[in-house]
Formats: sequence, C-alpha cells, structure tokens
Amino acid sequence: MPIHLLRHGAHQDVGQRLTGRAPDGGLTEEGRAQAAASANSLDGSPPTAIFASPRRRTMETANIVAARFGLTVTAADALDELDFGEWTGARFSDLAGDPRWTAWNSNRAEARCPDGETQSEAQARALAFAFEAAARSESPLFVTHCDIIRALHCWAERRSLNDIHDISCEPGSLSTLELLEVAA
Repeated sequence: MPIHLLRHGAHQDVGQRLTGRAPDGGLTEEGRAQAAASANSLDGSPPTAIFASPRRRTMETANIVAARFGLTVTAADALDELDFGEWTGARFSDLAGDPRWTAWNSNRAEARCPDGETQSEAQARALAFAFEAAARSESPLFVTHCDIIRALHCWAERRSLNDIHDISCEPGSLSTLELLEVAA
C-alpha cells in the first residue's frame, strides 16, 4: 500500500532560517506552484486521504492538493515539524557557529536539540501515525516536513538516521513508500 509523502512548498524562510514550529508566513508563489505540480503528479495514483502537519505552510500545501481531488485535509500533530527547541526560528548563518548544531547534524541517531526532541523521537511518532493511517486509508498522502520525510525514508530503507542528509527532500517534492510491505 503506497504512502505518499509531500514536503510543503517553498516559503519565505526556506534556506534562511530554521523555521521549525515558529509561525511562518505561508507559501510563496513558487511554493503554491510546487504544490500544484505535486498534485498534478498524483493523478496516476491519487490519494484517498490527506493528512498534514498543523503548520501553515503544510496546511496550505495540503489544501492545494485536496482541492484537486475533492478531499479534505486532516491535521495530524504526529506529522508536525521536529521540535528544534531553542533553535526554533534561528538563522542558519547563526547556527553554523554553534558546536551543538554541528554535533546534532553529525549524530542524528542520538543527539537531542537543546530543549527539543531527538530525530528518533520524531521518527517514532511519524512512523506510528503512518501505520495507523495506512490501516484506515488505501493511499494516504502525508504533507509534512523535510526531517520527518527523511526519517521515514531512513526507516523504510533500514538506514541510520545519521544518513538523513543523504536523502533529497526539496520543497514541494513528492515521494512514495510501500510502508506495509516493508514492515512484513
């Protein structure tokens, strides 16, 4: 059973700051176009249900796809962005000088964001939700964030979370996992 994963479209902070769970300004024009293009690419395997992180950028992306298929979007806290704790909203240029940032990015399998969560915790909550949603929907679409999508791919591919940066996940990118077959 396919599980579609869609990263939200571009927003003003992409590449500039670690938005995380901070308020965002929603999608840019480019982000809306990315969401529409992803919706078009799902024509051959349309979703039967759409679940999205509660962040504005993911809900906007999900609603663009939902409109194409006549579906409604269900907000799912389990698909929320990784809790980056005190790094939430920080500029990447400022994080580059923080040795904790370097340590966290080189040891995603074990390190914790200061006052936040670990990549493993985020992976576990998203994975539990994915199995639950797949049991209820034939072909669900999850509209979520880069780190959540990469973590699910690491699990499905039996890769360490330390390999997370090896998995491409651009804004508006769509991927599919055969989640239930992997679990068997």
